[in-house]
Amino acid sequence: MSSVVVIGGTSGIGREFARHRAEGGDEVVLTGRDAGRAATAAKETGASLGLALDLSRPHEIAAALADVGRVDHLVLVGISRDSNSVTEYDIDAAVRLVTLKLVGYTEVVHALRPRLHDDSAIVLFGGQAKERPYPGATTVATVNAGVTGLVRTLATELAPIRVNAVHPGVVGDSPFWSGKPLDALIERTPTGRLATMRDVVDAVDFLLGNRSVNGVDLSIDGGWTLR
Repeated sequence: MSSVVVIGGTSGIGREFARHRAEGGDEVVLTGRDAGRAATAAKETGASLGLALDLSRPHEIAAALADVGRVDHLVLVGISRDSNSVTEYDIDAAVRLVTLKLVGYTEVVHALRPRLHDDSAIVLFGGQAKERPYPGATTVATVNAGVTGLVRTLATELAPIRVNAVHPGVVGDSPFWSGKPLDALIERTPTGRLATMRDVVDAVDFLLGNRSVNGVDLSIDGGWTLR
């Protein structure tokens, strides 16, 4: 049995990963911005504990994680969807997203560092906007590219703890994308199908479990960026 912490586990991929690991017999702690929602998600997924934690408020993160014990696997899934451009730049939205994804992720690792051990593994979530930006992706593309740099510095500084990242493309059955017209995206994907939440869960499991994979950015997009 492993002890697993999922930061951003109340919905979507984070919730599916928490459920997967809890059903496998692991002790799972998940977090979400709202305490009630986190507690409900923990009960519904089989996680042992649901905690309130807002990545965009990094000064509060250490206190939020005070009750967490030994950590074998740490997965940082929490995201915020920001639509921003240089022409119409929303500074507050940009600062919030940069803080959440880069400062918040880093502060979680800092706060949990005493509870990690040599065989621990960490997975951060980025995204393929870093490779193929779209209108409104000014900040999203930037922070997802920043995840690549963060993975490398953490893998170096925390060695022998392993640190990797997954960069999903469009995840067709996720709550955000489900029901949207995606035929054009499917046509541009060499596999002829979009990634699923289960595909991403499997990829995270691989990165956490393979002891020779370290400092890697793993794309989960069916080859979408090839076309």
